[in-house]
Amino acid sequence: MNPVAELEDLRVRVAGGTLVDGVSLVAGAGRITALVGPSGSGKTTTARALLGEFPPGARVAGRITTPGPGAVGYVPQHPSAVLNPARRAGVPLRDIAARQGGTRREVRDRVEDALRLALLPDPAMVLRRYPHQLSGGQQQRVVIAQALLLGARLVVADEPTTGQDPATKQGVVEAPAGLARQGIAVVLLSHDLDVVRRLADETVVLRAGRVVDRGPAHRVLPEAPRPVPRGPRGTGPRPAGARLAVRELTARHRTARGTVRVLHDLTVSVAPGECLAVTGRSGSGKTTLGRCLAGLHSAYDGTVLLDGLPLPRGLRTRTRAELGSVQCVFQDPKAAFDEHRQVLDQVARTAMRLRGADRDLARLAAVRTLGDPGLAGGPILRRPGGLSGGELQRAALARALPAERGVLVCDEITSGLDPSTRDAILAHLAGLRERSGLSLVFITHDSAAAAALADRTVVLEAGRLAGTG
Repeated sequence: MNPVAELEDLRVRVAGGTLVDGVSLVAGAGRITALVGPSGSGKTTTARALLGEFPPGARVAGRITTPGPGAVGYVPQHPSAVLNPARRAGVPLRDIAARQGGTRREVRDRVEDALRLALLPDPAMVLRRYPHQLSGGQQQRVVIAQALLLGARLVVADEPTTGQDPATKQGVVEAPAGLARQGIAVVLLSHDLDVVRRLADETVVLRAGRVVDRGPAHRVLPEAPRPVPRGPRGTGPRPAGARLAVRELTARHRTARGTVRVLHDLTVSVAPGECLAVTGRSGSGKTTLGRCLAGLHSAYDGTVLLDGLPLPRGLRTRTRAELGSVQCVFQDPKAAFDEHRQVLDQVARTAMRLRGADRDLARLAAVRTLGDPGLAGGPILRRPGGLSGGELQRAALARALPAERGVLVCDEITSGLDPSTRDAILAHLAGLRERSGLSLVFITHDSAAAAALADRTVVLEAGRLAGTG
């Protein structure tokens, strides 16, 4: 094996806690090394060490050898973290492609080829849009295209199939394989064990920051399929009427060439205490629907109703009560937090801002709220960078809980989580429904999660209602 990057006895400590404890690995040219393990096991910290990046205040020991600056590409679990919200998606792609020289046409052809390899069949549409106008799956494929254009010797892919619909995921997993065929070393982080079995030459299993096993996937990974537990549901009839409803909703995105419709005359509703799952392929309009409900996307015709009354389109025109009644949790929890402030303080601020609680009472309430999904002690006193993806998603859920009998919009919140964390979050949501009458709009590609939690399912296709169940 021709080593491209190595870690030897890597140790990373933050605020008295150990994130990684003595991890060693070798990434070889043309090989895929997979890192697996539960949330908080140290996968992301280990992988980002190859990029020379560590959490604020980290103390680092061990030897790190990489191909050098510019030779390492990164595909993050949450692509919005590396896409500039003020620049159209095509700008950085063209900037990267232009470094290789050539005419405008040659640059454009390289960009479009990379986008097609990343399974974005309509490059012109993607190049014109801003990141917030793309679905999570589309954002991720733009970042994969950037990595393809960079021609790096090492690519770190952190949950590249997160938030992808099943059909798209089957194609996206070919991107790391294609990189390896070109002689590029790939370090793959994934909770999707089927993807790891298909791709990995070596699998490294982490737990609590340590390597507990390594070897071929068929030897170190469990083979038995994991049954998905059904969360508790109400045994009685749901209350009549709609808690939240949209009527003839037609949403648009603005582009340099005018407006593009992404939702067409959509009419759906969710009753008090009900869970409505919204499924469909990436780009079908699911996230735009969630943003309209939450007041984050105001470019639409039609009506959003809360308890039968029209809901203002934008956050700034909603009352405190309306803001508190409809909350949203997104696929990328890191983007929703201020990286410089303690998680506990940020969760407490919701009660202060929406319910008028004083700081001390808000902090006590935040401790209780964070404890319900299993967060307590040290993690909640850290900044967001000191929490794992699963811990941060639980914190985002705790912060966004609406007023009693309110509506919570969840956009792919279980994507990229290990199975035990995912099931714990699903069970927590089911329990909230039973205790408080919470209504859920559950946007997901995970059919098993939808089946475990939802009372009804609607399917979107190209912005239109394509089916119900």
